[in-house]
Amino acid sequence: MFESAHPHRIEVMCALPIPGTAVVAIGRNEGERLRLSLASSRAVCATVVYVDSGSSDGSVELARSLGCTVQELASDRPFSAARARNEGFEKLMEIAPDIAFVQFLDGDCEMDSGWLSAGYAALAENPRVGLVRGNVAEMHPEASVYNRLCDLEWQQEPGEVAACGGRFLARASAFRAAGGFRDDVIAAEDDDFCIRVREGGWKILMIAAPMARHDAAIHSFAGWWSRARRSGHAYAQVAALHGSGPERYFAHDRRKVWIWGFFLPLISLVLAPFTYGLSLAVMLLLYAAQCVHIRRGLRNRPWQPADAWLYAAFTVLSRLPGILGILEYHRRKGRPARIIEYKRSQ
Repeated sequence: MFESAHPHRIEVMCALPIPGTAVVAIGRNEGERLRLSLASSRAVCATVVYVDSGSSDGSVELARSLGCTVQELASDRPFSAARARNEGFEKLMEIAPDIAFVQFLDGDCEMDSGWLSAGYAALAENPRVGLVRGNVAEMHPEASVYNRLCDLEWQQEPGEVAACGGRFLARASAFRAAGGFRDDVIAAEDDDFCIRVREGGWKILMIAAPMARHDAAIHSFAGWWSRARRSGHAYAQVAALHGSGPERYFAHDRRKVWIWGFFLPLISLVLAPFTYGLSLAVMLLLYAAQCVHIRRGLRNRPWQPADAWLYAAFTVLSRLPGILGILEYHRRKGRPARIIEYKRSQ
């Protein structure tokens, strides 16, 4: 697709500020995670806009003390990462209208010192690439199985991709052309945005360069459950927007959650009194078979066997909280949706 011998591997010799580049960081009660995020941004970029979604932990004061421009979201309508990024971009264009490249970063991420150079090089090499992202790694994958799952989730092969998450370096022109994020999409807003970016003729590139270290800070099953419920809401909402299009985006994921998280448990429970519980045993066997099927699909990943089994098992388990998220979307459909939080404030 691209002409260089190693088209997605970028060599970075230094971490000098890139002219015409700024950072938009978003956060809500991130505590010390935010300090790391903003300090890493300020170290390589003169212009940093921090957007706060109603924090009560002194995040606004911290951002100002680090020399960031602060945009506080009004509480007259629901908060969302999408809304925060949009208002951050608007604020950036107000104070620095000539900015050509914007790095979007979350307040729980520390940016790698060489990332902006690497990302800029990828955009400069490929004029039709509108967004570029790099590798994300968990800061503390050993702290919990849930952090480890996130670390596995972030791993992605370099090349052209369909979506890039909410942390990426973008051409300001590509962001404008796509119309930014949809404020009302409370999860997987990045998938919706990336679909519209690609519909506009832009490419999205993943390169083999470190971009950020992320702190999921999920230390309990309840936190993981909330995050999986949030994913179910994302499948439902984004599939409602794009599931009937040529890509049938998230339609398959939504269908799997309905089957494994709703219909199979429902049928098994209804039949349990008539089968003396045999239907429940069959359900468990089917879940185990699905776990094995997913594990087989991970054979090409450079993972340890234990990690592959962990990922497969929690993928199957995630269908149960996932259906709650889907049902929540349908219950609130047509009304403003509030974010589903899964981590505690520091």
